Amino acid sequence: MATIEVVEVESSSQLRKFINYPNVLYGDDPNYVAPLTSERREFFDRKRNPFYKTATVKLYLAMRDREVVGRIATCINYSHNNYHEEQVGFFGFFDCPDDYEIGSTLLKVAMIELKRAGMEKMRGPVSFSTNHECGFLVEGFDSPPTIMMTYNQPYLPKLAEKFGLKKVMDLLAYVITKEDPIPERIQNVVDKMTERSRVRLRTLRMREFDQEVERINSIYNSAWQNNWGFVPMDREEFDHLAQDLRQIVDPDLVFIAEFEGRPVAFSLALPNINQALIYLRGKLFPFGLLKLLWHTKVRNKIDGIRMVTFGVVPEFQKRGIDSAMYIATYKRGVEKGYKWAELSWMLETNELMLRAATQMGGKPSKKYRIVELPL
Repeated sequence: MATIEVVEVESSSQLRKFINYPNVLYGDDPNYVAPLTSERREFFDRKRNPFYKTATVKLYLAMRDREVVGRIATCINYSHNNYHEEQVGFFGFFDCPDDYEIGSTLLKVAMIELKRAGMEKMRGPVSFSTNHECGFLVEGFDSPPTIMMTYNQPYLPKLAEKFGLKKVMDLLAYVITKEDPIPERIQNVVDKMTERSRVRLRTLRMREFDQEVERINSIYNSAWQNNWGFVPMDREEFDHLAQDLRQIVDPDLVFIAEFEGRPVAFSLALPNINQALIYLRGKLFPFGLLKLLWHTKVRNKIDGIRMVTFGVVPEFQKRGIDSAMYIATYKRGVEKGYKWAELSWMLETNELMLRAATQMGGKPSKKYRIVELPL
């Protein structure tokens, strides 16, 4: 059998192969959702994506007989390491067939590269921070991923474990359906708490989009500052992400909580556009746009949402505001015809949020795992 060669991505043609490889690997998998190729190209564009101003990223392809048989990326995220005062190198965009020789070769290349750069641990899969997609899917292979969540076959995390990577954190997803109404006693408790807090909820004002993004950015960085793996986002990077999401955001599903006119919390839920993207196989042209319109406007395939994040500034936490936004999102979603919502992701150590999700009718649906190896 031919040997495996790992090459660093340096040309545009190699980048195209890197982006397209999962479409080849998972092409026959009914649960695989190919990201839009145009979106991935922009994500990897070091001139257009401000993330790269504070990170060093390398992309690699595994080749055998001049054919791509795997891929992996390494990332040194200086914002993360400075914030957490540690020397962690990340791996991400890790895909290969169920072949330990290929997988271990890719992981070894990533390990050597990160160790050479002075990192003390290799952690992943993270593509490329907790503000982006992260984790191996380890439970919940029976359905496609929701928007901005990862997907892989069951063998991939097992391959990484065989290589020596150990679990460092699990990320959990819960699902709730319109058939699971909010318990009345929970509703009453939350109503009383929010009334005492004198906080008022409103939805996103699209006519003030840039100002709203600035408000949410401030809340986000304050609310999540003590969470495991959190990396603050500066205004430029946050704006970049917001402009991407602007194309799909439903302002009725984004809530901002205000106290005496001051924004103190927000929640973000997105229509699960993956229910339409799954038919496109990553291509908007020449016929993908028509397919997208068909599955969104005509056939109304999108009947679910993903509740992406909640953020409450520290001095207003534990006042029921997050629960109030959750309930408001649930009610608004049902009003708009959505049938289910995924809450993802939540740290396995976030007992408060997990308990709240369960109390409101949420049921575990998927589990994602981040693993680590000392260098």
